[in-house]
Amino acid sequence: MIFTNDKAIYLQIGDRLCDEILAGTYQEDDRIPSVREYAVLLQVNTNTAVKAYDELARANIIYNKRGLGYFVSPGAKEQILTERRREFMDNKLPELFRQMRLLDISIGEVDKAWSNLTDV
Repeated sequence: MIFTNDKAIYLQIGDRLCDEILAGTYQEDDRIPSVREYAVLLQVNTNTAVKAYDELARANIIYNKRGLGYFVSPGAKEQILTERRREFMDNKLPELFRQMRLLDISIGEVDKAWSNLTDV
């Protein structure tokens, strides 16, 4: 995983795990990799992965079964979708529309480009 400078690494790790839940890699009540396994996989400090897992647990995306590891919380996928959609509509879409106006790109052009996408 390549990390960016615009967001804390532990938040990017959490986002990646949420992406995997959205993609169906992990379903409700599935065990996810241990903190150490994920830290090794992403080549980060274990403490950074711990912080990511703690954040996801506080948000009820994952839960810990003592001695067994972390698991995906029931309803996590819907919760992630709701939050990400809200974030997109509140923050990303207004900037996209602003750029479209500046560049004189019509919604019809966007619709055509959307229709031509083969991998969404």
